[in-house]
Amino acid sequence: MYVYDMSLRKLQQTSLFALVLLMSGLLWPVAAQASELVMFERDGCVWCQRWDREIGPVYDKTAEARVLPLRRIDAGDHAAGGITLASPVRFTPTFVVVDNGREIGRITGYINDDAFWGLLAALASKITTPGPGTNRT
Repeated sequence: MYVYDMSLRKLQQTSLFALVLLMSGLLWPVAAQASELVMFERDGCVWCQRWDREIGPVYDKTAEARVLPLRRIDAGDHAAGGITLASPVRFTPTFVVVDNGREIGRITGYINDDAFWGLLAALASKITTPGPGTNRT
């Protein structure tokens, strides 16, 4: 009976340890990723559609996306998705760089890809020092 109790106790400890490892592995990406780029958009926004055509297909493949993963929020939703904004979002698209739930800066509107990448680089530099070169292809 003593051996059975020890085996059961060992199994419970091992299971508990495995559960803790599993949960920490699931939560690690959430805890590790404190910065993001939030795109406020609205249905029918032609500038949002243009950004989707010109930037959307490559954004996730860039160095900027590794530092600032993209999250989209409908500008019609009055909740800011858990973000402390410096001011209300009035125009779409509006890109807000967020670090630890607080706005670091924003890009209001979209003109073209060169302007977007330049403005985003300036905002991203406030969070981290970018590495050499970027991959936008």
